[in-house]
Amino acid sequence: MPIPNFPDKHKSRPIATPQQHVAYFRQQGFIPDFPIPDSVIFCYEGNLLERIANTESVEEIQGVGGVFYLLTETNNNIAVSGNNGIGAPGVSMVLEILIELGVKRFINVGIAGGLQKTSDIGDVVICSSAIRDEGVSYHYLEDPSTAALPSENLTAALMQTLEDDGIRYTHGPTWTTDAFFRETVGEIQHYQEDGVVTVEMEAAALFAISTLRGVDMASGFVISDLVADLVWHPQILAQETHDSLFRLYQAVRATLQGHA
Repeated sequence: MPIPNFPDKHKSRPIATPQQHVAYFRQQGFIPDFPIPDSVIFCYEGNLLERIANTESVEEIQGVGGVFYLLTETNNNIAVSGNNGIGAPGVSMVLEILIELGVKRFINVGIAGGLQKTSDIGDVVICSSAIRDEGVSYHYLEDPSTAALPSENLTAALMQTLEDDGIRYTHGPTWTTDAFFRETVGEIQHYQEDGVVTVEMEAAALFAISTLRGVDMASGFVISDLVADLVWHPQILAQETHDSLFRLYQAVRATLQGHA
């Protein structure tokens, strides 16, 4: 059965819009007035969010997703959004709200499984496209055969920052799935042969929404576990993973500051 179930979904108007959502929650006092940043970094790992809070000058804003930090030393032009749940649906709603509030640029920073035997723990991967094996993107992009794509300009700018900083990276596609515990041997072998570098749970949805809404979105990952040998080798909590995530975050911050 295809997603969405209703074949004419994209010809019909939505019942609730981001505009209505923001207006209602602002009226109820849930979303406060605050300086709207030009750019937002999405993060998922608690250790990274804690490190950002401990090393940056931040102002926490309530009512916008799980955790929302304005980076005050950037004149509030950049913010960090985190604790929005695992997978696409939660962070997708936060993205829609932030776009409605006026944010124009986003970079997604997360961990991912490494599908290729050339990948190592701590490697940085910049996403070139996302295979849509989740549900959210199909409610945004009408053609189910199209890949979900990031912003070319913002992705190129991030790669240039990494090169300038001497940080090695791979540039390649990701496989976005909703079902962590249903990543199968057959799928991994298939995507390995197709040259897919990573597997994760958010990129395709974020790219699809950004494409529809006309904002810039790029995505970078750190390899935190390996499945290339068809056995799960997790190093999600390893210091090497944590340190590489922070280096990637710093490059992302510098990239967005250059676009401010």
